[in-house]
Amino acid sequence: MADTSGRDLDPVVDAFLGHARHARGLSEQTLRAYANDLEQFVGFAHGRGADSVDDVSLELLRDWLWEADRRSLARATIARRSSSVRAFTRWASENGVVATDPGVRLRAPKGASHLPRVVTGDQVRTMLDGLAARAGTDDPVALRDLAVVELLYAAAIRVSELVGTDVLDVDRSRLTVRVLGKGGKERVVPFGVPARDALEAWLDRGRPVLAARRAAAAADAERALFLGDRGGRLGTRSAYRIVARLLQDLPGEGPAGPHTFRHTAATHLLDGGADLRAVQELLGHASLGTTQIYTHVSSARLREVYRTAHPRA
Repeated sequence: MADTSGRDLDPVVDAFLGHARHARGLSEQTLRAYANDLEQFVGFAHGRGADSVDDVSLELLRDWLWEADRRSLARATIARRSSSVRAFTRWASENGVVATDPGVRLRAPKGASHLPRVVTGDQVRTMLDGLAARAGTDDPVALRDLAVVELLYAAAIRVSELVGTDVLDVDRSRLTVRVLGKGGKERVVPFGVPARDALEAWLDRGRPVLAARRAAAAADAERALFLGDRGGRLGTRSAYRIVARLLQDLPGEGPAGPHTFRHTAATHLLDGGADLRAVQELLGHASLGTTQIYTHVSSARLREVYRTAHPRA
């Protein structure tokens, strides 16, 4: 990259965001976080008279995070901001925009460690029984919702993987689904007979009804496994709403979204004796350490059962 010393901060940040958008493996969520966090940082920098990329220093970065802490922003938010701005300064250094990386020594407080939200087996069965009763009327939306939740729980897939799945990715005879995970990594995940039955009912009796609601043919929607109420490919927000309605009245802390079923499936597998590495492969985790959080969930549930049931607890 040509020498850009002395350039305004704004266009350099824009150049980084353009690079990030075309980098492999970055999710839309990460890109949005970069854009939002760096917009906040640029505004803060301008307020401190730092209009050039050369004005970005370790002290300025620390002041920005300190100001966020003073405003009592969540630790996780501050940690994310630190990650975003360090990605920017690292890119600027590696591409010769600045001589040294001012963010290399930047540290943020660690986010609080929270165990993921998990629902019990009885709660899952109650939810699925209720969805099945609605689907028994052959209402296409109810058929879809049942298939969505069955697949989320059975295959423990991410919501992005769910909405990105096409009809041809499902092998109903082998009970597997092919999904595209983080970093563009493809994996084949098994699911059970109840999920297969729900998918068959959706594909045979529900999906054609919603597909007929499309105003115009769209190749992406024609391939999609799950459709929205108007016939287009089901979006992430719609999938969140489907799940949130089911979880809103259940006890527990943490986000009430599709990831709850992924957490729940992983925990139930480990509770049932599944090997940790097998669960890692099922979830598509690059690191075994990421999967190990579910062993803590299982241990927490075991301790709770012990305290409740053991006469000498």
